[in-house]
Amino acid sequence: MKLWTGRLSGEIDHWATQLNNSLWMDQRMAKEDVIGSMAWAKAIFNVGLITKIEFEQIISGLEQINSLFETDTFVFEPSDEDIHTAVERKLTELIGDTAGKLHTGRSRNDQVATDFRLWVKTAIQLLIQWIEDLQHTIIQRAVTDIETIIPGYTHLQQAQPILLSHWWMSHFWSLQRDKTRFLNLLTEVSSMPLGSAALAGTGFPINRHQLAEDLGFSSPAPNSLDSVSDRDFAVEFLFATSLLATHLSRMAEMMILFCTQEFNLITLSDHFSTGSSIMPQKKNPDPLELIRGKSGVLLGKLCGLMTTLKGLPSAYDKDLQEDKQPVFESFDTLEILLKVMNGLLSSLSVNTKRGLELIHPAMMATDLADELVQLGVPFRQAHHAVAGVVKTAELLQLPLDQLPLSEWQKVNPLFEAWVFRILDPGQSIHRHQAWGGTAPKAVQEQIRHARKFLAS
Repeated sequence: MKLWTGRLSGEIDHWATQLNNSLWMDQRMAKEDVIGSMAWAKAIFNVGLITKIEFEQIISGLEQINSLFETDTFVFEPSDEDIHTAVERKLTELIGDTAGKLHTGRSRNDQVATDFRLWVKTAIQLLIQWIEDLQHTIIQRAVTDIETIIPGYTHLQQAQPILLSHWWMSHFWSLQRDKTRFLNLLTEVSSMPLGSAALAGTGFPINRHQLAEDLGFSSPAPNSLDSVSDRDFAVEFLFATSLLATHLSRMAEMMILFCTQEFNLITLSDHFSTGSSIMPQKKNPDPLELIRGKSGVLLGKLCGLMTTLKGLPSAYDKDLQEDKQPVFESFDTLEILLKVMNGLLSSLSVNTKRGLELIHPAMMATDLADELVQLGVPFRQAHHAVAGVVKTAELLQLPLDQLPLSEWQKVNPLFEAWVFRILDPGQSIHRHQAWGGTAPKAVQEQIRHARKFLAS
């Protein structure tokens, strides 16, 4: 018999039942439901609502149920509309009518909100670990590729030379921000709804502070009406996951370009590539393309839940049953994306020689302007002078390093033979030694700094 059938007569329509049931989705909170129920049993025992014998029976039954879940031998019944009713139904089979006392003073409203928060707390901790695994791999790539110079791009146009290690490390820091967001969310999700009941709070003198401590929450939610309907943590989780996926997508996008024959800068392992069904020569970076594609799917889940929440009145509404699926699916997707990106990065190979071949001499234009500045020329004038040289070289269809010095001096007589030394990409790299720059010394310091973040 369903928990809520006392008020109604007759069976609910079959299709309405299918719409109402959520077991297919929320059964993955089975462990959390059992943990929450054990803590609740202790709480109602402490205020005399059940006897010691009843408490021990309930705990023993819940332990058996938890064992069934751990061994994947729990058998669900067609009447189980959600994980809460499944657990209570099984508990009744094991210990009899005493199981019916477990629900005293609580509602599925605060029960599901508590289960969900417990699940999200665990999910966050796993995501943080997987992010750190990827960060370790990025650091290792940066160490390995510390001598590889590549073109840096803005607007997808060649800009200035950078170390490939500098490019790898740029993604370390976006992941670090993602990790910080998840750590902050752990604080947000640590407010406990249990004891809020349906909306007005439990009618019994439960010590909710002790209950929160027993369940690993930092504190009980201060307002029962708010706590049963609060899904801000789910929205923030989806925002954090979608932004993490966005960062992975941006990384994947550039790597897809680096894989092309035109760039030929990196080669993916065959373990992270696919072929073509019609073109025998093809080696496609499908995993990177799927990482890029999944970011849009995860963003859609965030928008979907926000749309669900925006029109809800106060307290719990059944619409909130739609909160868990996007969260579960986002977590599952990110587990795959993070692990694939980790394996892909650790196994790819870099064409160091090709990095230098891609660099056009005009990429050192800013270095030329900086050199004029050191000779006393105001930067605006230096910028204009170098731009004039670049334009002259284009008109003569010559790269800058083959433009005769006489042409340079027509633009500005301060240009001397030193200009050809400045056009060396290695020289350019070493000029950028300021904190956060792309010089080898600066990148090595950045790597040490990143390792400290991981160690802490």
